[in-house]
Amino acid sequence: MCTVVRFGLLHTEEDTVTKLFDSVQIGQYTLNNRVTMAPLTRQRAGEDGTPTELHKEYYSQRASAGLVVTEGVFPAYSCRSFPGQAGLATDEHTEAWKPVADAVHARDGVIFAQVMHGGRTSHPDLLRDAPVKAPSAIATGGQVRGFSGKTDGVVPEALTVEEIPGIIEDFRQSARRAVDAGLDGIEIHSANGYLLHEFLAPSSNVREDQYGGNPAHRARLTAEVIRAVAEEIGEDRTAVRISPQHHVQGIDESDTQETIATYQALFAHISDLKLAYVSVLVNEPEGEVATEVRRLIQQEHGWPLLLNSGFAVISQLDDAQYWVDELGADAAVIGRMLIANPDLVERWESGAELNEPDQSTFYVGGATGYVDYPTLEDARVRS
Repeated sequence: MCTVVRFGLLHTEEDTVTKLFDSVQIGQYTLNNRVTMAPLTRQRAGEDGTPTELHKEYYSQRASAGLVVTEGVFPAYSCRSFPGQAGLATDEHTEAWKPVADAVHARDGVIFAQVMHGGRTSHPDLLRDAPVKAPSAIATGGQVRGFSGKTDGVVPEALTVEEIPGIIEDFRQSARRAVDAGLDGIEIHSANGYLLHEFLAPSSNVREDQYGGNPAHRARLTAEVIRAVAEEIGEDRTAVRISPQHHVQGIDESDTQETIATYQALFAHISDLKLAYVSVLVNEPEGEVATEVRRLIQQEHGWPLLLNSGFAVISQLDDAQYWVDELGADAAVIGRMLIANPDLVERWESGAELNEPDQSTFYVGGATGYVDYPTLEDARVRS
């Protein structure tokens, strides 16, 4: 008998009944379980961002997760975030996503596309001659990745008020392309230091117009993007990912009360919408900010909550169970263990041995470390 201790709570395999493998309603979809796949940067597309047969194989392999969320895709070349990123910016992209969606559905899966704008994290050589744009002319202070390799992040140009409707329209059109391709919905990326998170954070947004200067103004762009996407494809196909106090890529949200006020303002802007879900990445799931954000999402606004922790630790079964069974999340978001274990849900449910993720292959391109992790069925065939 295995004994697990999490945050002072004692559990055993014999007496723990978990909700993790139960179905759950997310928007218009009933998920087969509460293990959902995180959006994971994998860099397997070519320069034009068109998905390939590798994308079809990779995502369909993991379709037994309750929900599959794609890596962040770009809605326009002017906001691409990293080399090898897939897109939802052209008719060719739409057509290329169709077999991916069909393959996931053929395995009884649900797949959302995460759509993102790189903001100041974009490398100039990714943008096809467009300038790097951000809320304010403040660099990340770190390096960014382009086709020519890593370099220090440039000082971006501050978006003008007149340019912002174009950003919103890029997200709207990308959402339409996703649904036209047969994908089930959109997760808007407002986390981890990319453009929408840059608008939310006072460290990267020092504007003094209607998009900066106080929590309600800093939250305005994310809210307008969410509303535009919801109008285009339906509220129950629209989701958002946030990462309050996840201090990456130059983002600083260390002021707890300011951070809470910002996310209160964001949710107030969209309180009338019945979103598919809100996905929250936090370093401390029981911290003050995370606790209040979870309360606002579930109790005040009634949206389904997807939860996972930061990048420092690879999330395991007991983490996922804790978030769902003890913290009340509707589903757990899992990243690197789903890279290494396409059939992770079956392995966790049966207690089978797990593959370990090989980080050296995360971003190298090609099939290795992408679609070649063995499944339990592979092991049975070999034996």
